[in-house]
Amino acid sequence: MAPEHLIIAPIIIPLVAGALLLLFDDRERRLKATISMLTAVALLVVSIALLRITHADGVADDGRVVVYLLGNWPPPFAIVLVLDRLSAMMLVLTAVISLPSLLFAAGRWNKAGPHYHTLFLFLLMGLNGAFLTGDLFNLFVFFEVMLAASYGLMLHGSGTQRVRAGLHYIAMNLLAALLFLIGVAMIYGVTGTLNMADLSLRIPHVAPENQMLLEAGAAILGIAFLIKAGMWPLAFWLPTAYTAAPAPVAAIFAIMTKVGVYVILRLSPLFFDGTGSSVSGFGANFLFVGGMATIVFGTIGVLASQALGRLAGFSVLVSSGTLLAAMGLLQVDVTAGALYYLASSTLAVSALFLLIELVERGQDAVANVLAVTMEAFGEGEEDEEFDEEVGVAIPGTLALLGISFAVCGILVAGFPPLSGFVAKFVMLTAALNPVGMGNGGEISSMAWWFSAMLIISGFAAMISISRAGIRAFWAPVEENVPRVLLVEIIPVGVLLALTLAITIQAGPIMRFMEATAASLHDPRSYVEGVMQAPRVERATPEAGQ
Repeated sequence: MAPEHLIIAPIIIPLVAGALLLLFDDRERRLKATISMLTAVALLVVSIALLRITHADGVADDGRVVVYLLGNWPPPFAIVLVLDRLSAMMLVLTAVISLPSLLFAAGRWNKAGPHYHTLFLFLLMGLNGAFLTGDLFNLFVFFEVMLAASYGLMLHGSGTQRVRAGLHYIAMNLLAALLFLIGVAMIYGVTGTLNMADLSLRIPHVAPENQMLLEAGAAILGIAFLIKAGMWPLAFWLPTAYTAAPAPVAAIFAIMTKVGVYVILRLSPLFFDGTGSSVSGFGANFLFVGGMATIVFGTIGVLASQALGRLAGFSVLVSSGTLLAAMGLLQVDVTAGALYYLASSTLAVSALFLLIELVERGQDAVANVLAVTMEAFGEGEEDEEFDEEVGVAIPGTLALLGISFAVCGILVAGFPPLSGFVAKFVMLTAALNPVGMGNGGEISSMAWWFSAMLIISGFAAMISISRAGIRAFWAPVEENVPRVLLVEIIPVGVLLALTLAITIQAGPIMRFMEATAASLHDPRSYVEGVMQAPRVERATPEAGQ
């Protein structure tokens, strides 16, 4: 299959599979799970193939940009799907997380409500479409498909806490969708187009009297995606929603927060940084300040969290804040490190959400409250018996969960030697490197603040995760060994093994990230690839036939 046709496969495959699953009764869970898993495997294979196309040997540093013209209309009138390094990377990351999430759900969660697999596959369709689309209107369409499926998954299994958090989640995302429409309408009213590449060519030539309307539309559009990315003060809904969601749903939601980051990362340099526009760098300072505030808010939340689920939810906010602040620095090398951090943190947080479900399965909520109270007031320390058995053996299940939890903690905190440390080290090195910063060789105050918060947030995460791990594995009030199925622990191991793999292959992966960041900050190859995309020549019958 030609790459121009393969590019639509990540959208068509989950759409067809999800619709097919509607024909089967929900009691046929094994069949549905098998079809979903095969679909996820197919998406992974296709995504890797697309990644190889964009980063093939012999391709120029800008990479290969593959464009699919739906209906064979010429650009910018065609509905276009665009594949470059960034979109291919996000497709692979989505497929990699979806496979363990589906396998984990096969243990118990797909039995908790109807049409779980259909909703999950439609969510993948929306995610893949958002990463591939080349125009704002279809970005909205795929955004809504993704959100509609996520509403059903968020409420899967019902329960008072889940319904309450789900309603807040739905309300906030409906607000984001409304702002999205308003922003798109304002941009279209000024420029007359919604094609992203065409917009990058028209924005520099917008009349001065329309400049304010353009900036207002871009700001409203940005707020819509910052809600999804979880930037403070728009992030109050996220920890509660992610804590209440079923574990495999929360694991895939970890990539959903990155949709907002992806869109801002895509549109900001395309519209305002790489086009010679008079508003070059538009919103960069706001992104940096908002990202730093999000890191602070997330760090405080991580330290204050007593429940493991809320700890993971606030860790998502720290991750989003780090990415947004890194984008606000407008440095290619920092962006490259942020892309590596995006992949590492998403894998780590997804594994953490799955792991928390298994750890909490053997705990009692009342016992957890008692443990926190005893820890706060020092109760029970004086009454310890010194003749207790020393060296009590830890059950194998708890030992495996404990090791996995420790690895997740190292990854989330960014401590050596795993990928979280590599990502933070790259960002710190780039931020504190004055070369190419355009300020006379001095390190900017923004870089110092970013570096400080990167280190502080890591230490805070390690303190909180260590405290939670001690309470869960070393000093539990109720010593219950959770019942863990093989299909539930394997996904956690796979995700953690992937973080180890990207640590070992950090060199080649960072070269890919550096090339991706360079093409983002100089999007001429993207614009030229879309605007000069050739139409498919129609076959004409030979003369005399």
